[in-house]
Amino acid sequence: MKNADEVAALIKDLKKKGNPLSYVTWKAALACVGWAYVFGARGELCTVANRRRFNASKGAEHPTIASKCKGFNSGDCSGCKWFPGGKRTRFFDCRGYTYWLLLQVYGWKLMGAGCTAQWNTASNWKVKGEISDGIPQDVIVCLFYYKKDSKGRRTKTLAHTGLYYNGQTCECSSGVQHFTTLNKKWDVWGIPACVGEDAGTPIKPDPGPEKRPMLRRGSSGKYVKELQETLVRLGYDVGKAGADGKFGKNTEAAVKKFQKDNKLKEDGIVGEKTYGALDAATKGGVTK
Repeated sequence: MKNADEVAALIKDLKKKGNPLSYVTWKAALACVGWAYVFGARGELCTVANRRRFNASKGAEHPTIASKCKGFNSGDCSGCKWFPGGKRTRFFDCRGYTYWLLLQVYGWKLMGAGCTAQWNTASNWKVKGEISDGIPQDVIVCLFYYKKDSKGRRTKTLAHTGLYYNGQTCECSSGVQHFTTLNKKWDVWGIPACVGEDAGTPIKPDPGPEKRPMLRRGSSGKYVKELQETLVRLGYDVGKAGADGKFGKNTEAAVKKFQKDNKLKEDGIVGEKTYGALDAATKGGVTK
């Protein structure tokens, strides 16, 4: 389980790299999985003092505030799953979870003291829709479902909320949970008003430099041509054909001569050490 500092650092790093904010919000939502549920909470640090404060205001109506807290009576958080490695996590209720994430990523407040109030505040939403009509992709979406009457019909009260992103959901019910498929319980969705034209494919991590293949007599292709061009630039003869992309006897001879000049094994095979020597010679402007 990640701690609060790790999640804050993740959000900062993903934003710094220029990722779409919907994607940043979703990655932050996943990073909070396992954090605790506390009724009325909106991302406060999970401390005994904060739990006692919520317990005093909410009372026995929501006993999980106290009963799920290992140190509620003793004040000792050591060994608690919500105090991983001696570091604090945070807690939420369902609407506090979506509120906190949007605030951290967008700096924007989803107004309303509960799910129903959030849904009924028109300024909260860029657009709303029914789950049955389909849900937008590549953008962060808030989901809701209604309380039902005895006949299974919707009332005017929203019972729960969570986040949706490309087919998956996160919600804070029995703590923060992640689901890889959309549960049939959800009724409606809304794209928060803070979400601009930021949806899109997340930026992929830099894969680093392309790994170059080992080259030897008989090899061919762009890597051989690049090798030949480098050897010629360094003053080695690769034959009359020049940089033709074919590793023949003349290229092999040039490689062996280069290896000898650089105190490498003279096997005519271009591997990691020979590549390294070629790179160093090229950068240093060294020629034969």
